[in-house]
Amino acid sequence: MLLTIDVGNTNTVLGLFKGTEVVEHWRISTDPVRTADELAVLLRGLLGQSALAAGPDVSGIALCSTVPSVLHEMREMCSRYYGHVPALIVEPGVKTGVPLRYDNPKEIGSDRIMNAVAAMHLYGGPAIVVDFGTSTNFDAVSERGEFVGGALAPGIEISVDALSRRAAQLLKVELTRPARVIGKSTVEALQSGIIFGFAGQIEGIATRMAAELAPDDPDSVTVIATGGLAPLVIDEVSVIDAYEPWLTLVGLRLTYERNTADSPRPAALP
Repeated sequence: MLLTIDVGNTNTVLGLFKGTEVVEHWRISTDPVRTADELAVLLRGLLGQSALAAGPDVSGIALCSTVPSVLHEMREMCSRYYGHVPALIVEPGVKTGVPLRYDNPKEIGSDRIMNAVAAMHLYGGPAIVVDFGTSTNFDAVSERGEFVGGALAPGIEISVDALSRRAAQLLKVELTRPARVIGKSTVEALQSGIIFGFAGQIEGIATRMAAELAPDDPDSVTVIATGGLAPLVIDEVSVIDAYEPWLTLVGLRLTYERNTADSPRPAALP
């Protein structure tokens, strides 16, 4: 089975593929000081506690990371503990099949590229991926399958944290949909501003991007939501066409397959 790992700024998402299906998945906090040995213990613990993962061994690893310090330790973990397993790290030089129409392609987070790979495979272009994570990423894929740019906005949780730190009378609240838009308490008012405010942001940016991607037919653009915080607001967003919780992991699987197709057994990580 293929183990896919998406290291984000706040959380790390792991998924185990059997063929094209995610049969097991985990979400853990991203700790920039966690060592390779600690990562190996954590990973083996997750794999060991799962009945689905207890059978066949991991036959391949595909990894992307937006945190350089964690990427270094992940690389070391793969080399030391999974040196016998073919592994792929998404970095410059890896074949993705998605042309990058960006001023400096090296600035693009590897997770954004993986989302574009999966979006094109699942839905075709033009498409917009809205990834709800530490930041809210809006990534545009052209009709020809090119990554053509996007928009980055503060994410839901960091916006809430910033508000609670800067406003003495506004406490952190549970991130859940309130009963009404017009809040009858401070808690409801905050929840309304967060949930419906971000829903409006998503609709506004996605609508404007669709008009640029396909000026003649903006409705032809597929808007795909992903990310751990997506369920908080997607029911309030009319422009979302699909929700794919494992979009980045699917992109990792596709990229792994593309880069190992010509070689029966790729070399392990250095």
